[in-house]
Amino acid sequence: MAKESMKAREVKRAKMCARYAEKRKALKEAGDYIGLQKLPKNSSPVRAHNRCKITGRPKGYMRQFGLSRVMFREMANKGLIPGVRKASW
Repeated sequence: MAKESMKAREVKRAKMCARYAEKRKALKEAGDYIGLQKLPKNSSPVRAHNRCKITGRPKGYMRQFGLSRVMFREMANKGLIPGVRKASW
């Protein structure tokens, strides 16, 4: 389980990324790389991490489902994910 502060930090980064998206796009098209450097570091979409929607776990993230591998396995065993059958795990 991720710390609440880490989850909050990711939410803050996502909001900042959305806020500066248009400005970042305009600066890139203009070729103004000095202007890009002056933007806040956390406004870059590269700094955002994918986290499990349930536990907040950053590692083992499955983008298609928005879950970590641990939660995916638990939910698949319970039959909560349609179309997924247990194979050999």
